Amino acid sequence: MTIRTTLLPVWFGLFCLVCVASPATYAAGQVEVEVKGDFPALQDNADIFIGVVTERTAEGLRRYAPHAISQIQQAFKALGYYSPEITWNIEYSDIPELKLTAIPGEPVRIESRDIQIKGDMGQDPDFSFTPPASIAPGKILNHSNYESTRKYIENRAQKLGYFEGKFTEHRLAVDPEKRTAAIQLVYVSGPRYKFGDVSFDGDTYFEQKLIDGFVEIRPGDPYDADKVAELDSNLSNSGYFGAVVINASGQNAENRTVPVNVRLSRRDPRSVAAGVGFSTDVGPRVRGTWAEHWINPMGHRRGAEAEISEPRQNLSAWYELPLDPPMTDAIRFTGGYQYEDIEDVVSERLTFGQQWRHQLDNEWLRVLSLRYEKERYNIGDEPGDSRLLLPGISYSKIEADNPMDPNRGYRLQLDVTGATRNLASTADVLHVLGIAKGLVTFADKHRFLVRAQAGAVGTNDFDDVPPSLRFFAGGDQSVRGYGYETLTPKNADDDSLGGRYLLVGSMEYQYALTSQWRLATFYDRGNAVDNLTDPLATGVGVGIRWVSPVGPLRLDVAKGLDEELGGGWRLHFSMGPEL
Repeated sequence: MTIRTTLLPVWFGLFCLVCVASPATYAAGQVEVEVKGDFPALQDNADIFIGVVTERTAEGLRRYAPHAISQIQQAFKALGYYSPEITWNIEYSDIPELKLTAIPGEPVRIESRDIQIKGDMGQDPDFSFTPPASIAPGKILNHSNYESTRKYIENRAQKLGYFEGKFTEHRLAVDPEKRTAAIQLVYVSGPRYKFGDVSFDGDTYFEQKLIDGFVEIRPGDPYDADKVAELDSNLSNSGYFGAVVINASGQNAENRTVPVNVRLSRRDPRSVAAGVGFSTDVGPRVRGTWAEHWINPMGHRRGAEAEISEPRQNLSAWYELPLDPPMTDAIRFTGGYQYEDIEDVVSERLTFGQQWRHQLDNEWLRVLSLRYEKERYNIGDEPGDSRLLLPGISYSKIEADNPMDPNRGYRLQLDVTGATRNLASTADVLHVLGIAKGLVTFADKHRFLVRAQAGAVGTNDFDDVPPSLRFFAGGDQSVRGYGYETLTPKNADDDSLGGRYLLVGSMEYQYALTSQWRLATFYDRGNAVDNLTDPLATGVGVGIRWVSPVGPLRLDVAKGLDEELGGGWRLHFSMGPEL
């Protein structure tokens, strides 16, 4: 059993908003190189080759000068400048210094390029290769571009199982006098190896049927190292194993067939985690989770979690059965209790249900659900009691280049649930909610985030719809500049009632100051309304983002522009991924 406690330093995210960094000091030592003209790459390379030289006398620097010139020449040759003019002299200040001045001269340019892929790999659709523009005829020679092209071909061949492949020609011929270079690369691949059987050893506690569900490699498939990495990821992320070691080396091949051997060891069966957090919507909150990652050889698991904040407390438990494939598909049974006291709505809700999670071939995740909810509530001074049997369907898809702090990606989600009085329910209701988010980044500094939410409740008697199925807007994740769930229709006593429709949109621009700090400005607009013609609320503001080890933290200062809807100056603090 493992116990993990996570305490989030919220005060740090709130108050450490100014990052002070001392400017870096470069210790030049006693040797300084000046490259004439606008050649920053040459200057950087020369500085790297020279390094830092200290504790030399003037005579020692004179003896060092020829070596320094040789180092600069090597640095320039690497970038295609074979004929620099280099002069030097000794200058005196507090200590003697060797000053070198370099004029790069005319560069060597690539005159011809001959790259051939012979053998099966040349016709293999999995091997997509276009010679890079950086080594095209007419380009300035850069030795690292030549080497990286050669390495790419070799590495790609190994990745695809062309273990007998080799270069029969790999030549870079330079004529310094003519300032020309010729590139010739001829790679002969040989045949592509195939996968053999996948075998398992080590911990064999789980049923073979479950383990086989994580394997997407079939004997006879063309070898691909990405498939080996995918198998490792499937098993490592399953939650069942503490260690996964895969041996799929071409050195073990027989008759050009590579066996795949997997050694497994189970993880600790149970884990406990606890943490604290904060947002301006619900204030401080404490959360705890308990999970039993495997119960039996079939891979069943269960867990429970609790979250406590001033306006909301909930406790839930679940039991899950893996399906095929177990990476994406499962049936989960759930039960829970939640108490909420937000604005003018007090609610107690008891829930039991099940979810069938299945990933479609187009990578959309579909969840079919059936849950029973009993809810007692007060909206203002009006009590209510509902019992609903709610079948539902949900579709979602998320694409992101980083799950914690993406630079680009999107999230789409559609949830539909309903109930009818003809089937163990006290209301006829259809609830629909759609969410869309998108994020793009330009030049590593300019980030644009957009989000939209739209929802509707269909019913023949809205008074019978419980608060959990009504819409409320406003707050950190909705329209900033307004209180949490304060944007909603109200009655004559100014009590929040919840709306039939939800319309929320947001546009945000972020500028990256450093890799961890960003400035933001945003425009939010939306409301929860009973009629689509009702006015929407607008919020604008600025903020700062800190990419912490536990995910982005956001601090915003927002102004709600519609005072009649409760707008004003508000501080918003929240955390979590952008998508």
